[in-house]
Amino acid sequence: MVRSGLTALLSAYDDLELAGEASNGAEAVRACALAKPDVVLMDLVMPEMDGAAATRAIRQHDPNVQVIVLTSFKEDDLVQGALKAGAIGYLLKNVSADDLARAIRAAAAGKPTLAPEATQALINSATRPLVPGDDLTEREREVLGLMVEGLSNHDIAKKIYVSQSTVKFHVSSILSKLGVTNRTEAVAMAVKQKLV
Repeated sequence: MVRSGLTALLSAYDDLELAGEASNGAEAVRACALAKPDVVLMDLVMPEMDGAAATRAIRQHDPNVQVIVLTSFKEDDLVQGALKAGAIGYLLKNVSADDLARAIRAAAAGKPTLAPEATQALINSATRPLVPGDDLTEREREVLGLMVEGLSNHDIAKKIYVSQSTVKFHVSSILSKLGVTNRTEAVAMAVKQKLV
């Protein structure tokens, strides 16, 4: 529905042309190799391959393709991860059609566009002290607490009423923020540091 809505919105601009669509990150990487678009609008939370990984793969294959992240998430680490992966823009899904069209044109010209929330996230990350777990969001703390209780991704998804891919995304973000490589290390650190 989001993709069809974007297609309808952007079709009103004569200078923009839809090169293709994808329903997940892996599909986006394959579609870009075939369609060779100038600009990609990329979500972050997707099945098979998340948006940051897809952005990295697309940019490694063809550095001329510019990627704008278009998402509902504004957490500091997600903004940083997307930009480190090579995104030139980071916008929230509540952006107006005109602003989105301007961002696409800017990206095609190699100019970045950041939502004010993304700019604030970069400022936050540059100015806050580095304490493991200090940057966990409320939702991530909730997920970490359920991990400590021994719940699987499937069980966590059912308990907090989200999809398994969203839980997987949160778990991945938790591991990254804590600087650990697996759930066991995350749980050990959570208990030791009293994060939950």
